[in-house]
Amino acid sequence: MQIDRCSPEDFGAWLPLRLQLWPDHTDEENRAQAFSVMESEDSAAFIAKTREGEAVGFAEVALRYDHVNGCGQPPIAFLEGIYVAPDWRGKGVARELVQAVESWAGLKGVTELASDVLLGNTTSQGMHQALGFQETERVVYYRKPVLPRV
Repeated sequence: MQIDRCSPEDFGAWLPLRLQLWPDHTDEENRAQAFSVMESEDSAAFIAKTREGEAVGFAEVALRYDHVNGCGQPPIAFLEGIYVAPDWRGKGVARELVQAVESWAGLKGVTELASDVLLGNTTSQGMHQALGFQETERVVYYRKPVLPRV
């Protein structure tokens, strides 16, 4: 397995993986976000490729300067997304991607890596635990529209 920092040359292989993780985003939104990740000094993306060059996973990380639940002082490296193709899960791809993210974060002088997972996504929760993440809290967000007052 080869893990590389994403570059514009990887875009054609990276975008279909992004669409698997974030199917609610349009192609254009995914393109814009991917280029934003590549252009910023405070974010990075890594792509996992087989020996044959097939892209099978990616991870995106960004520095967060605001409060991150369960963490110390910012900046905090935040695993914004990680995806491994179903046929490649359980084979160490996510571990290698997270190691690349940790190396990037260490070079930035960051001492903590955080992430979040939806409550119902027990598969991702298990992956995070297997990779050494510690759960810090569980939260349910609520929303209520406020009607305009006249």
